[in-house]
Amino acid sequence: MEIPRPATFDPDLPLVEASQRGDVSAFEELVRRYDRKLLRIAINVTHNPDDAEEAVQDAFFKAYRNLDRFRGDAKFSTWLFRIAVNESLMKLRKQRGAKEMALAEQCLNIDDSESGREIEATVADWAPDPEARYSATEFRQILIGSLQKLSPALRVVFVLRDMEEHSISQTAEFLNLTENAVKSRLSRARAGLRQDLSRYFKKAD
Repeated sequence: MEIPRPATFDPDLPLVEASQRGDVSAFEELVRRYDRKLLRIAINVTHNPDDAEEAVQDAFFKAYRNLDRFRGDAKFSTWLFRIAVNESLMKLRKQRGAKEMALAEQCLNIDDSESGREIEATVADWAPDPEARYSATEFRQILIGSLQKLSPALRVVFVLRDMEEHSISQTAEFLNLTENAVKSRLSRARAGLRQDLSRYFKKAD
């Protein structure tokens, strides 16, 4: 099945089309392209290596099973990342409890709308300056602890935008959100992390 070419050519399309024709080796190549990236995201979202590995495996399984539904409206990588993020959030939901997740998402949906008011286009930088007092490893451990305190919806935006360095528009595509919603959640995630991390740096003074 020939997929319509998007305005921006997707380099994965030849492999996707071959996979849709039943070429297993083509899909295996797609797995090799993205398995490490997806696993890194899943680990940063779930903070549980076993859950992360299972989320990535489930994501590839669902992608393969639903290849016939992929129409090329977005890049394959966007479609695949969206599946992987959803699977990671499902694992996190099981960790934290469905009730807590539902309440957090409900509150975020209300906050993001801001009664239709436009979100400021510029999002303030979140990061404190470690000033070489902490090594990268030490700072990462502190950051992970602070990330775990964020609600899942804020955490996943921070992971995709600030840790994986995807753009605002890419993050919005991955999460099926508006760019303003991403900016709003990112701003709150950064503010929460800044407040939490400032405690550690004050202690080091």
